[in-house]
Amino acid sequence: MPQTFNGVDEVVHAVGTPLGETAWLEITQEQVNQFADATGDHQWIHVDVERASKGPYGGTIAHGYLTLSLIARFGDELFTIEGVTAKLNYGVNKVRFPSPVPVGSRVRAGASIANAVQTPAGVQVSLNWVIELENSTKPACVAETVVLLVP
Repeated sequence: MPQTFNGVDEVVHAVGTPLGETAWLEITQEQVNQFADATGDHQWIHVDVERASKGPYGGTIAHGYLTLSLIARFGDELFTIEGVTAKLNYGVNKVRFPSPVPVGSRVRAGASIANAVQTPAGVQVSLNWVIELENSTKPACVAETVVLLVP
């Protein structure tokens, strides 16, 4: 069940608060292929199952940006914000992909509220994300994203 914040003030007061972890999500070849079609990135390590089986990871891997894009999905699992007219993706301050995500593996995300800054357009909220790869000591992705909350 996602954590609910009632208005921008509750979000601001929650800086430093962990938001918990999502459920595990299996990464499928179909998801990877659809992402390749959407972006035009058909590099063999992602979409050519036969060739990738002989490659450095023993199979296909998810695009890094596919892994990053899951933050939109995972965010809805972790929190909701009531009392705002819009919640807009404002950008990414930093992102790294320490470990590849093999197709068929599972990932989940954890996040915390890192900062909240009032601007003329609304409140910019920075979130620290860690996308874990099941049975791995290294995360698949770490990122700091920024969301603009429009009151």
